[in-house]
Amino acid sequence: MSFDLRIAGQRALVTGGVRGVGAAVVQALVEANVRVMAVARSSPTQAVDSVRYISADLSTAEGANQTAQQAQAYFGGVDILVNVVGGSSAPSGGFAVLDDAEWAKELDLNLMAAVRLDRVLLPAMIAQRAGVVVHVTSIQRVLPLPEATIAYAAAKAALSTYSKALSKEVTPHGVRVVRVSPGWVETEAAVALVERIARQAETDYEGGKQLIMDGLGGIPLGRPAKPCEVADLIAFLVSPRAASITGAEYAIDGGTVPTV
Repeated sequence: MSFDLRIAGQRALVTGGVRGVGAAVVQALVEANVRVMAVARSSPTQAVDSVRYISADLSTAEGANQTAQQAQAYFGGVDILVNVVGGSSAPSGGFAVLDDAEWAKELDLNLMAAVRLDRVLLPAMIAQRAGVVVHVTSIQRVLPLPEATIAYAAAKAALSTYSKALSKEVTPHGVRVVRVSPGWVETEAAVALVERIARQAETDYEGGKQLIMDGLGGIPLGRPAKPCEVADLIAFLVSPRAASITGAEYAIDGGTVPTV
């Protein structure tokens, strides 16, 4: 049986699309012959020829509106929206070091970037009675790390709840909303973190990885996920192969979350 995803020619917007999981999603969709626009604050180090890249700060209302307008102008609308953009720049030190400005930064990037893009792009999807929205959340919504990522985890939890509510509203109009919840993924940023931890602990790269896995309570799979593995899951979920999947959340964490 052929496993053609049947998404060739569709129009996709991928946020955070120049590094890590976002770049892997862009590559996976291009390989499926999807027309892709990728947005991020920075330029790609290795651009894909067929991809249109735009620079915008999606943590701001202006950046989100600019991105949506460019997608509409270039494509005439989108069929697939993958909100990968996210992350945390909050300082370590627990709740006491997080002032209102730090909370606002985490919420703007990890929740409101998706909310604002959805608000502009979903009406056209509803009008055409077809479309898929993927929100990349995080296992930290159920496994928060209090030392440094309280606000990030709370924002991702809010994104998950918002996504579920959104799916109930728009699915009757032909638009699916799906969540993908990665655990630790071995992105470029993760590699740099492992190397720093390894140096501090006077161990090698594998030793640094083990220290991080121990800090997460263990990863039964024995390793972090690869960006391409998360991207392959997303490519499947946006395809007609997953036509009856909506409102669900898929963890891809190697078994890190220890509960049902």
